[in-house]
Formats: sequence, structure tokens, C-alpha cells
Amino acid sequence: MAKHVVWAAVAAGLSLADVARADDAADPWVSRDKAFHFDVSAGVAAASYAVSAAWLVDARWKALAIGGGVALAAGAGKEALDATGLFHGDPSWKDFAWDAVGTTAGLALAWGVDLLLGGVDHAHPAFAAPPSTALAPAFTRTAPPALALALPVSPTRAPVPAPAPLSVHALLRF
Repeated sequence: MAKHVVWAAVAAGLSLADVARADDAADPWVSRDKAFHFDVSAGVAAASYAVSAAWLVDARWKALAIGGGVALAAGAGKEALDATGLFHGDPSWKDFAWDAVGTTAGLALAWGVDLLLGGVDHAHPAFAAPPSTALAPAFTRTAPPALALALPVSPTRAPVPAPAPLSVHALLRF
């Protein structure tokens, strides 16, 4: 029984090798289709990086991840659509490899332009998120006057006095 399994595996491997050789002739590594995959992936990656860096995320590494993810998902989706045969396309790992190379080139170009135009300094690091001053420690926050009595007294600030009660005369002055 084990001999039959081994012979079946060898026969399947040889038949797949013949198919791969026939596929290599019909799907060369360099062709107009591969250039199209490269160009579209580079454009999608660069555009996704630009949009996410400008409006969605605060760190450049996040924009790189979003741009690369969108471009590779588009390339994988195209190859999956080709695998279904709906539009008479032929799925190809070589096409997806060119998608990955185009994604890398598009991200490198977009990131380089972002570094040239946006600069790199303490407020705009090359990869990390810029330092944020919005989240100060709890003991240094100031509270609105109405809530000052409910919060603990800060060791660095004097307690905020309670607001004066409003009277009808004070409201009518407006």
C-alpha cells in the first residue's frame, strides 16, 4: 500500500512539473501584463499611503501598513477573481509577485516624498507617532469650575473655588 502512495505522489509531482513548465512559457516574468501589475500596485500603494498619512493616522509606519495592505489586497483580489474565471483571466503567482514589487516601490516613493515635504524632526519622526501633549497625567489636568469640588486636589495646583450661585437678577441682566 505504501508503494502505491509513493508512486502516486511521484506521478502527481511529475505531472505538475510538466504543467509548471508549460505555464512558464505562457506566462513570462517580464511582459506588458507584469508592468501593468507593477504600475497599478505602485499607484494604489502610494495613494493609500498619502490618504492615510494625511487624514487617518498619526504615525508614518501606520500609513505604510495601510498603503501596503490596501495594495496587496487589491492584487490578491484580482488574482482571486482571475481564479474564478469570471472575466477569462488566468491567475498567476508571477502577477502577484509584480504586485508586491510595485507595492514596495509605491510605498518607498510616497514615504520619500512625505519625508522630503513633511520633514523629520521631534514633532514628525520618520516612523513613530509624534509625541502627544493631549494626554497629560491626571494630577495636572484642570477641571471645569463646576466639577472642581468632585475631583481630588492636585498637588501642583491650588483648588479651584466653587462658582457663585446664579440668581434671577444675574440671568435677567443678559
